[in-house]
This record gives sequence, C-alpha cells and structure tokens, in this order.
Amino acid sequence: MAPTTKAQIQIHACVLLWGFTAILGKLISLAALPLVWWRMLIVTAVLALVPRAWRAWRSMPPRLVAAYAGIGAIVALHWLTFYGAIKLANASVAATCMALGPVFLAVVEPPIARRRFDPRELVLGMAVVPGVALVMGGVPAGMRLGIAVGAISAFLVAIFGALNKRLVEHADPLAVTGIELGAGAALLTVIAPLVPHAGPAFPLPDARDAALLAALALGCTLLPFTLSLVALRHLSAFGAQLAINLEPVYAILIATAFLGEHRELEPGFYVGVAIILGAVLAYPRLIHRVPTKPPPEVLSAAESKGVAD
Repeated sequence: MAPTTKAQIQIHACVLLWGFTAILGKLISLAALPLVWWRMLIVTAVLALVPRAWRAWRSMPPRLVAAYAGIGAIVALHWLTFYGAIKLANASVAATCMALGPVFLAVVEPPIARRRFDPRELVLGMAVVPGVALVMGGVPAGMRLGIAVGAISAFLVAIFGALNKRLVEHADPLAVTGIELGAGAALLTVIAPLVPHAGPAFPLPDARDAALLAALALGCTLLPFTLSLVALRHLSAFGAQLAINLEPVYAILIATAFLGEHRELEPGFYVGVAIILGAVLAYPRLIHRVPTKPPPEVLSAAESKGVAD
C-alpha cells in the first residue's frame, strides 16, 4: 500500500473517532473548562507512564519542547472554544463550524509553512461557506453565539495544524502529544481563576462523567491524536483539513442516533451539511490541480486536532 493511501485511511479513522468527541462533550455534565482540563490531564498522565515518551522527552532540545508547549496552548484554547460551542449550541452545530478550518488554513498556512500563498486553496476552502451559512440559518437564534465561538475554534485549529506541519517529524509522536496536552492542561490551570464559574474550577467528576472522560481521553484523543501525527507526515495540512470536514457528518449522524438533536434543527441545517460534504468529496478530484507538496523544510501537520475535535 502506498504511504499516501495508508495515510488517507489512517486520517479517516481519526476523523471517525473525533466524530465522537462532540457527542461525549455533550453527554459529560462538566463545563467546558474542567472538561478540557480533565481530558488533557488524563492523556498526559497516561503518557507519563510510557518509557518511550520519557526517552524522547529527555533527548529533545529545550527550544523544541517550548515550541510544542506553545502549540499545546493553542490546542487547549481550541478545545475550550469547541466545547464551549457545544454547551452554547449543540454537538452538531459545534462540529459543523469546524468546516471553516480550510478557509482559515488557506490564509494562515503559507506564512507559517514558508510557502507561497495559493488563491486556489482559498477558493476551494470557500466552497464550504455557503453550507456553513445555511447551517447558521437552520439553528434557533439562541444557538447563534455557539456558532461564533465555534468559528473561533476553527480558526485556532487552523493555526495549530499549520504550526505542527513544521515540527511533527522532529520528535516522537507520543512525546509530542504528551508535551502539547500537558502544556495545555497547565495553561488551563493558570487561566481558571479568570473564568467565571460556580464552585471549584476543576470539580471531581462523578462515576458517569469519569467513564465518559476516560473514553474521550483515550479512545478519542490519545489514539487519534498520535495516529494523526504519523499519518499526516504524508499529507498536506490543507488536504487533511478538508478530509477532517467529514467529522460533522459523523457527529451529526451519531447525535441524531443518541441525542435526538435532529428535533432542534431545521431542514436548512442539513442542506448546509450536504454542501459541506460535497466540497469534501470533490477535493480528491481537484487535488492534482492544487500544489500541496510542501517545500523540503516544511514538515507535516497534526490533528485537527481536529484534530479536532
């Protein structure tokens, strides 16, 4: 199997797993900040027990550690706004906002990746905008703030995806994951006093939330986050982000099956999702027309996150 084909399969497996993150975020009763904090802390604690990660951390230059830590701070803010959008709207809306990622990525990736801006990438990314507009028109007015927060989350995912593009091959994927998520948890600990909340900033989850957090941290974070760092060595950040746009489709199908969110949304929402899906499926046919191979000094991307979700 060709490396690129294998990477495509891997990234779509990641996207399927990320499709569950919005659902789990909706089911977990914690507010956005403690939810993200526990998610990052659990993954970091697990990786701290892995000898391979420790060996990679010890051999890593301090400057590289600092770079990954900075990216981790952006990941934390992305997840904070993503789960904030879920709490303000719902899982389907928050996941759909991630489709704006390619629009932002087409603008922010060239200067970060040190390559020339290609307007064709922006045009291709803009193909999802009519779909997002219909999505906005298909949600109740009370969810509009969630869309705005979701758009901020999409901008953040574009930034850290482009930054990881430059650095992903400089260190072991498990070590990179541990540093980024550990730094993100540390940032949330620092900013917690600045965020309004009732009761403790990081409440101890009950048994139900603890089980859901474990599934979120291990099955929907550690596994796909690390796998994406491997797979995306053979994909461009822009191409991967368009594939990740399938996440809303998975999330909406799951939300419909388990949460009944279809009762909250109007037909225009689903027309918008169909347009987004069409743009995603058209991308492989157009990819040969858009130069996506990075120059020698540019390395591959990471999650989008989703990684991101």
